[in-house]
Amino acid sequence: MEKQKAVITVVGKDTVGIIAAICAFLAEHGINILDISQTIVQDYFNMMMIVDLERADLPFARCQEELSVIGQKIGVDVKCQREEIFEKMHRI
Repeated sequence: MEKQKAVITVVGKDTVGIIAAICAFLAEHGINILDISQTIVQDYFNMMMIVDLERADLPFARCQEELSVIGQKIGVDVKCQREEIFEKMHRI
C-alpha cells in the first residue's frame, strides 16, 4: 500500500517547545514522521516535515484544523497539505 503523505510546515518566532508540541500531536494520532528539517534564522523558526497519514486515527481535515490550533497556541503558523497538492502548488 502506498503511503498517504502530507507536508507540514511550521513558521514563526522561535520559542521553547515548538517541535515537542507538533511531534506529541503526531505521535498521539498515529502519524509517522518520514523526514524532518528545521532551521532557525536569527529568531525565526522554520520546520518542514513529511509525514505518513496511513495509520492516522483522525481524518485529514481534522488533522489540519488541530495542527493549526496548536500553532496558534504556541505562536507559530502551522500548515498541513497533502503531498500531491503541495508539489503542484510549488512547481516552478
